[in-house]
Amino acid sequence: MVGVFGKSKPVKIRSCSENRKYGVAARDVKELLKKGCQLLQLPPSGAHVCLYTDGAKVTEKFFQTLPDNTELVLLSRDQTWSGGVAYDISQLLSAALHSDGLIEAAKGLLSEEQTPKWRKVLTDLLQNLEDRSELENRDEDEDWFKGVDARFKTKSAYMKFSCESRIRGYVKEVVDATKTIQKAKVRAEFLKATNCLVEMLKMAKYNGCYFDRTEKEPERLCTREGWFTCQGSFDQDVCQSLHSINPYSNQESRIVFSTWNLDHRIEKKRAVIPALLEALQNHKSADVNLNYFYRLLFTRENLKLVHIVCHKKGAHNLLCETKEIYRQARNADNGRRKAAGKKRRLQ
Repeated sequence: MVGVFGKSKPVKIRSCSENRKYGVAARDVKELLKKGCQLLQLPPSGAHVCLYTDGAKVTEKFFQTLPDNTELVLLSRDQTWSGGVAYDISQLLSAALHSDGLIEAAKGLLSEEQTPKWRKVLTDLLQNLEDRSELENRDEDEDWFKGVDARFKTKSAYMKFSCESRIRGYVKEVVDATKTIQKAKVRAEFLKATNCLVEMLKMAKYNGCYFDRTEKEPERLCTREGWFTCQGSFDQDVCQSLHSINPYSNQESRIVFSTWNLDHRIEKKRAVIPALLEALQNHKSADVNLNYFYRLLFTRENLKLVHIVCHKKGAHNLLCETKEIYRQARNADNGRRKAAGKKRRLQ
């Protein structure tokens, strides 16, 4: 409701030194200052009023445009106000001496905050404050395991299974490609190739180590504490938004992490699987460099962990290396390099 002269406008007023707010109705700034100074026991001389959100000074004309129940701050002559966000941060920093106090302070601010951006900041802060990543076993952090099958007793075991499940999904996509093959001979060779890829995966335990923080550093994608960092879209070296998450910290983070993607730089459906199918049209599976296709389909050589926002679903326009597709070509290339090296040593 927009105020008009002669009609009282309800607002909420507070001082810069306390959180308590008071409801006051005033026809204009002059009446607001008079009532506010009496209520908050401030000297009227030099008193002024500003918006709680950003510290903008409330003039008479500005006052008439304010919506009902706008939150204002009454200041004495020498006082200033930088805005509600700055004040809230100072309150949080004061509460930071005790983690429980900080959590309660953040929750209290969030319950009253209406500004979308500041609500987002407070929500992210709360999520990080409620960090129980140092706990590993189910009996230590039962909330984390809500909705998780009872057979998983540790966070790392479940995260490892989660990664394995994603990789198994890629295997299914490879196997499903068999349905598109018309020639029986080609289909038989493709099945041989698929079986070989699966055996390689079994030996690597489906690369579940990528999400398991108990694995050694070269194998895992996270820190020892469980922090994952977005590696950026397929065509970037790093994430421009600096996305990071610790799914080991709480249930919400675990669920949100499930939306992150292991994205193929050279796409499995548009490039890798078609290249494998083409290679087997006139060659046996034994002639194809299946180790190369294994690396493209199931390993970090071609997989990037990305936040859902950084997952570009359009065509990646990246193709398999032709010289890597066949074993004979690769062996010949290696032979040429060795021969060249030997020649240089003899010179």
